[in-house]
Amino acid sequence: MSDLVTAGAPGLQAVLWDMDGTLLESEELWDIGVRELSLWLGGPMSEETRAATIGASTPGALGIVFDSLGLERSPEALARARTWLYARMATMFADGLPWRPGARDALALVRSLGLRSALVTNTERELGDVALDTLGREHFDHSVCGDEVPAGKPDPAPYLRAAELLGVDPQRCLAVEDSPTGAASAEAAGCSVLVVPSLIEVPAGPRRTFRDTLVGLTAEDLHSLHALVTV
Repeated sequence: MSDLVTAGAPGLQAVLWDMDGTLLESEELWDIGVRELSLWLGGPMSEETRAATIGASTPGALGIVFDSLGLERSPEALARARTWLYARMATMFADGLPWRPGARDALALVRSLGLRSALVTNTERELGDVALDTLGREHFDHSVCGDEVPAGKPDPAPYLRAAELLGVDPQRCLAVEDSPTGAASAEAAGCSVLVVPSLIEVPAGPRRTFRDTLVGLTAEDLHSLHALVTV
């Protein structure tokens, strides 16, 4: 293990993890939540609208839903919708969050290698802390939530902040993502990106590599995936 880590530095130094759809099966819960929100606001959600909300920040997703229903984006209406959605999601999160295949072992692998690690999510801290109770805070040196940065994914700000907190150059980081929004954010920040799609297809990109699952991920995989887009 020590030889591999030594050989990897100054290569891969940190792994940055998306949460919903990457580590946890929570995208399915968000699917329920945003569809119910749309009904509460006045009408059913189309598949096109739902796809556009996947991976979006809370303000971004709310704006998409409001636009799809032809609603005015007044601050008061958006605040009420956010309160309704987060109350619904908190109930579902509290009932238990299932892991994505291989995610628990992948987190443990990164820790065993002595690499730095951060959770980087568009989910706001209110729900992020609930999810961290499932994930285990010991797996992360830091976490960055959507309400703690100037702009959420696809803006690079969340990943830039995570790298800053870890004291690592973003180019020395491998981000693990499942959505086009998240992959775009990590790529724009300068990270290499391992994409493990969940609900929707993610297009290819210059700093992206793809796996069908986190099951069976190895130390050699982590370093080689990072090296593929940084050489």
